[in-house]
Amino acid sequence: MGKKIVGEDGKTYVQKKPFYKRFWVWVIAIIVIIIAVNMSNNDKSTSSSESSTSKSASSTEAESSSSKVSAEFSSALAKAKTYSSVMKMSKAGIYDQLTSDSGEKFPADAAQYAIDNLKADYNANALSKAKTYQKDMNMSAEAIRDQLTSDSGEKFTQEEADYAVQHLSD
Repeated sequence: MGKKIVGEDGKTYVQKKPFYKRFWVWVIAIIVIIIAVNMSNNDKSTSSSESSTSKSASSTEAESSSSKVSAEFSSALAKAKTYSSVMKMSKAGIYDQLTSDSGEKFPADAAQYAIDNLKADYNANALSKAKTYQKDMNMSAEAIRDQLTSDSGEKFTQEEADYAVQHLSD
């Protein structure tokens, strides 16, 4: 529940958590992301199967021999792309989400492959998060910097957080 506070009038009030700190909000967000990724993967697999049938056998063999990545590694990379593009997460945040027992549960090597092969603009991700903190929570620049770099927060690097704070007014 919430924190109990006694007001000046002697009545006890319950201070509720902000909506973004509530468990159910994150559960819904994760479900929506999973559905979006699955829909995206279904669209890609449909279009890739249609296009692959029109290719010659030699080009298909060449592609399959050049991409000897396991399905698990490919799945981890696809999830990492979603976390970066939709949720604007940091490199460390994505890795932790991919390997977390309460997250995606990918093995460390699959998560590391995803991080190594993810083409993400972490400065832009940090800036997007910073603008959200500024707009939605009216946080100061220093509070935003702390939240962006915190191990229990967004886990961006100091350089990425500095970039974000410097460009808040852009």
